[in-house]
Amino acid sequence: MKNILVIQGGGRPRGNTAQLIESFAGGAKEGGNTVEVISLIKNEVKGCLGCNACRYGKPCIQKDAFNDLVPKIRAADCIVFASPLYFWTISSKLKAFIERFYCIAEEDSNPPFGRYEKYPAKDCALLMTAADDFFWTFEQAVSYYKFTLINYIGFNDKGMLLAGGCGDTNGRPQIDKTNHLHEAYEFGKNIYAE
Repeated sequence: MKNILVIQGGGRPRGNTAQLIESFAGGAKEGGNTVEVISLIKNEVKGCLGCNACRYGKPCIQKDAFNDLVPKIRAADCIVFASPLYFWTISSKLKAFIERFYCIAEEDSNPPFGRYEKYPAKDCALLMTAADDFFWTFEQAVSYYKFTLINYIGFNDKGMLLAGGCGDTNGRPQIDKTNHLHEAYEFGKNIYAE
């Protein structure tokens, strides 16, 4: 059994991304895992200020939800980053959350691959929704995910579900007219299957 933390980085409360998360979480629970979903819509996390207070043993100086989320991040075996596609990448709320990982890094005297610090060892996954479904729709978001979370922070990639074609941006969610909810359920169910 693994402890999975899902970070909802935006979207409407019952929108495509929320429904994708719900299906993923249902599958992950059926697979024997514990799942907690944290909404950045309800929990404000501001972007990193680069003040370096955290480098001197202090908690992050910003007064927002992130400091309360640090124990949940540390306890998680897997962090699932979930976002609608905004301007061809992840939401600003999710990016701000990822930036704040800086304050949970530790000094590394021999960092690999250009890293300056080391981060807790975690698995991660990406869930995204979009109205468009071109071959390049998720290219920028996937690039950011791979460069930042896999290559730099060093998390172990457990996969991605890129749910394109979920309706137009002005209308009601239409993810239920696709196969993505079933795919998300199966993804969650099998993310730690033997």
